[in-house]
Amino acid sequence: MEIINRKSFKTKIILPTVIVLIALVIVLNVFLSQRFTALGNSLISEKLLSNSNGLNLYLADSLAYTNVAAISMAQNSDAIAAIRQHDTKEILRIFSRMHELYSVDYFAITDDKGIVLARTYEPGNFGDSIINQQNIIDALDARVSSYFESGTAVKVAVRTGAPVYDIDGSIIGVVSAGVRFDSDEAVKKLKSLFNSDVTVFLGDTRIATTIVMEGQSIKGTTLDPQMAKIVIENGQEYFGDADVLGEKYKTFYKPLLDANNEAFATIVLGIPIADLISASKESIRDGIILGLGGLAISILLLFVIISTISKPITVLSGEMHQIASGNLHINVNVKSEDEVGILGKSLQKVADILHTLIEDINNMINEHNKGNTNFSFDTKEFLGDYKKLAESIVELSAVGMLDQLTTIPNRRSFVNRIEMEWNRAIRDAKPLSIFILDVDKFKNYNDTFGHQQGDVALQTVAKTMKNTIKRTTDFIARWGGEEFVVLLPDTDSAGAISVAELIRKEIENAIIPCEDQKGLKVTVSIGINTHIPKLDSSVEEFISVADEALYKAKEAGRNRVVYTGGLMGEL
Repeated sequence: MEIINRKSFKTKIILPTVIVLIALVIVLNVFLSQRFTALGNSLISEKLLSNSNGLNLYLADSLAYTNVAAISMAQNSDAIAAIRQHDTKEILRIFSRMHELYSVDYFAITDDKGIVLARTYEPGNFGDSIINQQNIIDALDARVSSYFESGTAVKVAVRTGAPVYDIDGSIIGVVSAGVRFDSDEAVKKLKSLFNSDVTVFLGDTRIATTIVMEGQSIKGTTLDPQMAKIVIENGQEYFGDADVLGEKYKTFYKPLLDANNEAFATIVLGIPIADLISASKESIRDGIILGLGGLAISILLLFVIISTISKPITVLSGEMHQIASGNLHINVNVKSEDEVGILGKSLQKVADILHTLIEDINNMINEHNKGNTNFSFDTKEFLGDYKKLAESIVELSAVGMLDQLTTIPNRRSFVNRIEMEWNRAIRDAKPLSIFILDVDKFKNYNDTFGHQQGDVALQTVAKTMKNTIKRTTDFIARWGGEEFVVLLPDTDSAGAISVAELIRKEIENAIIPCEDQKGLKVTVSIGINTHIPKLDSSVEEFISVADEALYKAKEAGRNRVVYTGGLMGEL
């Protein structure tokens, strides 16, 4: 009879439980198989969008690196002497050790005719002319310029050309600094940054890629004609699906525009769809099976072990409740080495990670409030989803300090920055210059061409200002509406007037794209103030004087720069 009862217990309790668990596994697998494809595509798209923003920032940084490198080396006295003497060996000696210092891939150095004196990426090849490169042309015309360009040896790169001046002020050559995107090393570096396959096209032909099919690189193959038309002919960024030799990818196409604003090359970030979704499905399926199998075993052992683990579980539950209530300073008291102890250690780790993350966020907020808008905490110490969360917080912090229309810093960023620069100028007894810029007759412009075209005009003004200001310490921001503000640390009135006049001319000469017109133009009025801040002077009055100068510029007929003499005396 006892045997029958034991069988009856198995039949009534254990077997139905096992059947229910098996049925649940089957149902969950079917349900998740149907749902996960859409979810996987969504996650890939989000990752690709994040990567596209990262790529745009990387390209902008590359422009900045080449600019700093070219200007710095063009002003190096040893380099000037070697270029004056056309001493190729000495030029190579000076320049070959500067790559890592300036975060660039190569230098090319020419004489005043655009003839190569030396180049670091092919040191034995010189004497040819690269006068056809726009950055060389501009430098020989006494202008520092940065462009994405293509050459004979380097197919796709960003280059900055800077003139080299002799003692008498004459131009004796050009230093061109570049970052390459056409090499295997370049695409491997980008892949490590974005965890995506990377391909670089020159025209419609792959010249560098991380994609390998059947053990072979697919360099030399061509871009789909429809994609070529969208990306190369129209010069448009594009998110979409791609079929690369039969494998499906989610892709982002970034066209590179040359000095004539025409697309000549494309960088493509791609994430294979099938591998990610398939691996994720298998992981979920295995996880469900293992989890439910463990649950079934746990049911059988529950009555045996419940008395042993009930006390530490009760303690752990209380501590979990405290953590859920926001007490992250807790020390988990479960010290055993069993599963409950491991859970306690994991819970302690979660509390410590969240505590660290919150401290880092508070530090970042405090730094932003002090005016340090570039401050962000290091996300390397976090792992998994915590790392993604930390990176998202840093990214959102940066977005919150930018104007959404023009992508330059917003008024909040400027308020933080001027407080920091004001205090630094007081400490160092250095001049601080500001100018406020207003787009002339902008209401009439909007009424005539529409608000959408007005937005394009404001974006063009912001872009022109960014391209004109060269010092990394200078700061531009959108003040509001059609007004912009520029802060120039350690700059006297003469320097501020010079920069303002250069910006005014560049904006006056800028062509604003318009669908219904060949091209539109706007002008700006600028009011300047320069002052050496003291403890008894105020930021508000400093800004107000610049605003008064702007008003006088408008009264005087607009499209001009006015300097009032500075707050509390001319400098």
